[in-house]
Amino acid sequence: MYKHILVPTDGSPRSKQAIESAVALAKALGARVTGLFAAPPATPILFGGALPAGYATPRENEKLIAKAADAHLAVIEKAARAAGVRCDTVRVKSDYPADAIVAEARKQRCDLIVMASHSRRGLKGLLLGSEAQKVLANAKIPVLIHR
Repeated sequence: MYKHILVPTDGSPRSKQAIESAVALAKALGARVTGLFAAPPATPILFGGALPAGYATPRENEKLIAKAADAHLAVIEKAARAAGVRCDTVRVKSDYPADAIVAEARKQRCDLIVMASHSRRGLKGLLLGSEAQKVLANAKIPVLIHR
């Protein structure tokens, strides 16, 4: 059935749950996983959540992004290793996470995307949008949303 599963993560608790589900599915199917962390290019502005939290040089910001990527992708690697599932990881720079997820799935020739949904509704959902909905709308392969 599925042989290569893309697992994007933002490091959230819901992403961690999606990782566990993706790795369990990969193990059951004899598939492999590719973990993905997409972050915007480094700028002088540091964000805490969605709000500017301070300033740093782009080089300092790049180090913070790399540290976050290492930590979030390590969760996927650890889960895959524990389950005996083959795992690769990828970091991409993009201001548009959903586009990066769809593009990387195509590039890696994945046949399934497993990702978390943060279930934003109301005004917050309207303003911020849902990356999961954008992936669902644009992916040419099946997408399993973990809620």
